[in-house]
Amino acid sequence: MKQQVVIQTGESFASSEPVVIKTLLGSCVAVCLYDPVAKVGGMNHILLPGKPDMKKFDNSAKYGINAMDILITQIMKLGGNRKKLMAKAFGGAHVLAEISPENGVGKKIADFVVAYLKNEKIRLVKSDLNGVDTRIIFFHTDTGDVYLRRRKQLRDKSLILRERKHLKVIERKIKQSTDTIIF
Repeated sequence: MKQQVVIQTGESFASSEPVVIKTLLGSCVAVCLYDPVAKVGGMNHILLPGKPDMKKFDNSAKYGINAMDILITQIMKLGGNRKKLMAKAFGGAHVLAEISPENGVGKKIADFVVAYLKNEKIRLVKSDLNGVDTRIIFFHTDTGDVYLRRRKQLRDKSLILRERKHLKVIERKIKQSTDTIIF
């Protein structure tokens, strides 16, 4: 049985040993990179497209550019060859119905990843990007295989309307309350 490693938002993991890397994705995107000759693979979990604000010097791996650079570096340190890397990308779901799909962060991250891989000449061999379903990804570092489990998202408009009405009722009750002291 292979060891299983779970990564969260802003994390990455690479291995030259047989490992299954698992993550849960909504609007985030995971990129799985694999060198089939060296049998080295890894996965990241990207929260935001592009790069961080350098004025704040935030080099967080939650940003696409940093997440990709960190993962590639990890794989190369384990003996992987950048020129032989193959990529598989997953996620980028549109999870907030209030935002238009074209303005959703999931699409922006997915577009960033596709453009980054193309620019870096890393072949994207498989992808399952966008849509509305969340995904659980299982990446096998020794074979490059990825198993995907979809989780259907509830998008019931009547439920959303009921929740908004309920929120307004709660907000009115809070405003009417005189016992609350705000510091």
